[in-house]
Amino acid sequence: MIAPEMLDTSRDHVPAPTEEPRGCLFALSQPPLMIFLAVIGCLLLMAAVHDLFLL
Repeated sequence: MIAPEMLDTSRDHVPAPTEEPRGCLFALSQPPLMIFLAVIGCLLLMAAVHDLFLL
């Protein structure tokens, strides 16, 4: 028979964090970053169009 003290393998009970860590998808959903990426994308698109059609 197993003694009761052998069944409890947990140490001090630490509650789970209530707030999950935020990752990359949260950072990409921020409006300032999306505006910045949109401006960079438009500049790259304009440069590509210039190279293709005007040079």
